[in-house]
Amino acid sequence: MQEISWNQAIELGSPYPYTLLVTLDKAGKPNIMGLSWWTIVSWDPQMMAVSVAKRNYSHDCLKHCKEFVICFPSKGQEKGAWLCGTKSGRDIDKFEQGGFTPIPAKNVKPPLIQGSTVAFECKVINDVDTGDHTLFIADIVGLHGSPDSKEHLFSVHYSKLVSIGSNGTCDFDIEFK
Repeated sequence: MQEISWNQAIELGSPYPYTLLVTLDKAGKPNIMGLSWWTIVSWDPQMMAVSVAKRNYSHDCLKHCKEFVICFPSKGQEKGAWLCGTKSGRDIDKFEQGGFTPIPAKNVKPPLIQGSTVAFECKVINDVDTGDHTLFIADIVGLHGSPDSKEHLFSVHYSKLVSIGSNGTCDFDIEFK
């Protein structure tokens, strides 16, 4: 092994499961953010954490709303999912521009995204300053899934998305520039 750069380490560690974080802005309008920096942090109680850059519009929304939904976009949602990771909700309606349909959640105000493989409803219980990001730690208060959508998206160094099926094969590979 040899020493490598940060970018090389991120690329070699790819792919990362690519999710869509849905929260609400101060006016109650839903916003979607493409996100790979998430993790389960507790089994009992069920908890999740997401890391969001302080400069992002979604950071402001999370600080205000304190609730979010993590949706795993499925195969067929890659173009809208990519848009959500490359455009700001300050400037566009990502539900409309991304071609997504909101579905009311059962336990939080932000909606689910129709067609997602799985969705976690979450309520923020703590946030931790981690340099240029904030780690939002949340209780998982609802779980939803689409058993027929077994393929979801993975990000390769924030330069492309791939879909990996339940059998482990890569179904497509789209590079976005």
